[in-house]
Amino acid sequence: MGIKTVSHPLQTPEWGEFRKAWGNEILETEYGIITLHKIPLTPYKIGIFEKGPAPTKKMLEDLKKTGKENGLIFIKLEPNVAYSEQRITDRKKSIDLLKKNGCVSGKRLFTPTTFWIDLTRPENDILKSFSSKTRYNIRLAQKSGVVVKEDSTDTTFEKYLTLTKETSQRQGFYAHSEKYHRLMWQYLKGSVAHLLTATYKGEVITTWILFVWKDFLYYPYGASTDKYKNIMANNLMMWEAIKLGKKLGLTTFDLWGREEGKGFTRFKEGYNPKVVEFLGTWDLVINKPIYTIYRIVEKIRWKLLRIKSKIIKPVF
Repeated sequence: MGIKTVSHPLQTPEWGEFRKAWGNEILETEYGIITLHKIPLTPYKIGIFEKGPAPTKKMLEDLKKTGKENGLIFIKLEPNVAYSEQRITDRKKSIDLLKKNGCVSGKRLFTPTTFWIDLTRPENDILKSFSSKTRYNIRLAQKSGVVVKEDSTDTTFEKYLTLTKETSQRQGFYAHSEKYHRLMWQYLKGSVAHLLTATYKGEVITTWILFVWKDFLYYPYGASTDKYKNIMANNLMMWEAIKLGKKLGLTTFDLWGREEGKGFTRFKEGYNPKVVEFLGTWDLVINKPIYTIYRIVEKIRWKLLRIKSKIIKPVF
């Protein structure tokens, strides 16, 4: 797949090299990168095709052939195809195509909807569109002396790791491991990945990793201390990230996910973003008998992991 046709950071050569270093076998197809994942204690593997192109009949046929040649149970598809309300009919046609060609709805990796902010508007118009509470919090952080800047040095990345560990323990979620983050940064820094920091009283209190690819800015990772939460540094971070996107000449800021009822979703909503819906998560089934068993085992595994998460604190 030519670099010009890659539409998402997770399909870039840099991401592919990172996944190889992480230990994944990579299949480079004409449609994009597929990562292979071994199922422990079995000879079977699954393929994950994140953020690839819109599916076509030929693409699905070719992927099924590739899957058979590589002994895959299924290939998980999450196409990087977003639909507005005006394109509901187009979305339905794509879903019908997937179903007719051996795909079933699968367990998601990405949220089915996300938020986009249009960066092509004048800066003042973007600011005016925010909720009054969000604008107030931005001003509060500014008046408090919070300073936001891009600092993609390895020294600052170490601070990012420290804050990620603190955030995951405080909020009780399982983040990728420190090793994963280090490898990701090693392969993506300076090209795809950029580090934004907020400093207060000489201390870095918030760090965000942003991805830049084509005309899009993405916000995949963020971490902060709880020490100065009342000065609203995260609100200023988002505003400065938007201004950075405009400075880089980008057109859209993808806030990397949306989940109803979550606190961070409410935080993002204050910036008046547009809700877009993707095609969703689909499993292109290749070995149906084994796939059926796999789904049953996976369901049990996730139930056990949820129980474990309530008993054991996350380890970064």
